[in-house]
Amino acid sequence: MVKITVLGYYGGYPFNGDGTSSYLVQTETFNLLLDCGSGALIELEKHLDPLQLDAVILTHYHADHIADVGVLQHYWQLAKGNKKTPILPIYGHSLDQQNFEKLNWPNATKAYSYQVGQKLNLGPLSVTFFEVKHPVKTFAMRIMNSMTNENFVFTGDTTTIDGLAEFAKNTDLLITDTNFLDIPDGPKWHLTASESGELAKNANTKLLMMSHLPQHVSTADLIVAAQKSAGLIKVVTAYKGMVTVIDRQ
Repeated sequence: MVKITVLGYYGGYPFNGDGTSSYLVQTETFNLLLDCGSGALIELEKHLDPLQLDAVILTHYHADHIADVGVLQHYWQLAKGNKKTPILPIYGHSLDQQNFEKLNWPNATKAYSYQVGQKLNLGPLSVTFFEVKHPVKTFAMRIMNSMTNENFVFTGDTTTIDGLAEFAKNTDLLITDTNFLDIPDGPKWHLTASESGELAKNANTKLLMMSHLPQHVSTADLIVAAQKSAGLIKVVTAYKGMVTVIDRQ
């Protein structure tokens, strides 16, 4: 079993009380925070005592994915309660050494580097990585329950890139960065809804969840656009508090 709870789902900045990219990933024994955007900590408190986290993992260092890392570090340092682990490990890439070092906080958190081409084992979870296309170094992740093989892929922030569909092949759930309804006039560093649908179809995923959503586009329009490309694959949009359970048993 793998349980994914959406804590934040907007791209860029929070909107109308909902935050930016952050997801709580759980098995029966392990609690992983995937990205830690604006509003992540206060939403996390509704679902889990933050001191019961086992680890945090970050796709990249843009603010909408790491804005609450600092307050989580203060929480871990100052809040009273029983910690599941004395020092909270935060996993990120070390290709941006300045931001990587900020993941260290005395007596609270410790930075650990992950590497493309190497499997990262976190309790019952195994994580593999694929470098995507974004202005800063960013990595898609495939997170699997190594005990039962349920898995999902999170694209991180990316525009279209060769190899991503193969990386996500046959995953149970594909969570995509879908920041556009249509191709924008300016720079395009994210997927459109149609591109998310096409990626899901090419990857043969069971479920497409569009996240990192634009603030001023209706989710209905996003779903219609994605579904045209996705074919028979089920398409949904993320929302705060959304829970998805992957269970092959």
